[in-house]
Amino acid sequence: MATRKHEAAERAARLAEIREQQRRAERRRTAVITGTSVLVAGVLIGATAVVLVGEQQRAAEVTEAASGDIEGVATFSDLSASHVQEPVRYDQTPPVGGDHAGVWANCGTYTEPIANELGVHSLEHGAVWITYSSDLPAEQVQRLAELADGNAYVLLSPFDGLPEQPVVASAWGTQLALGTADDPRLEQFLVKYQQGEQTPEPGAPCTGGVDA
Repeated sequence: MATRKHEAAERAARLAEIREQQRRAERRRTAVITGTSVLVAGVLIGATAVVLVGEQQRAAEVTEAASGDIEGVATFSDLSASHVQEPVRYDQTPPVGGDHAGVWANCGTYTEPIANELGVHSLEHGAVWITYSSDLPAEQVQRLAELADGNAYVLLSPFDGLPEQPVVASAWGTQLALGTADDPRLEQFLVKYQQGEQTPEPGAPCTGGVDA
């Protein structure tokens, strides 16, 4: 009887020790997980802060550059602005102003060319019209789409017959031809001329027209 009691006591002691070891291991795991989570969170927060600061700094640099003259921008004056129903022959390619359709093209990204007369009406409302050659590499087109995304007053479309450069940004009476979508002047042009001082009808919408 005494032997069985002794063995039972030993088993109980071993079981208690095993349970205590399990509790200590669980506490260590919890501490490691918590510490790792805090470290990862700190790294992510720090990385996010660095990215945000970098983006804010770059946006400030673009805005500052856009406040002055942008190299290569051509300007045109004495542009008519009547509403017409017939096709218009424009002096510039792509057009930067002149007579146009009575309805405007809704701002956004298009994968097919849009009618000049619709695009010009959008320019009258303060839009920037980015046009590109149909043979522009896909990664360049994607870059243009990223720039256009989220801008309420940007038209993006291919354009047949661009005379010199594969990318052209136009606003009313204003135009910039570029050799690549990565040219930093394109962002500057967008900042300066969306609803810019050149706009004949500032505040007019670039929605509610037609999907060209």
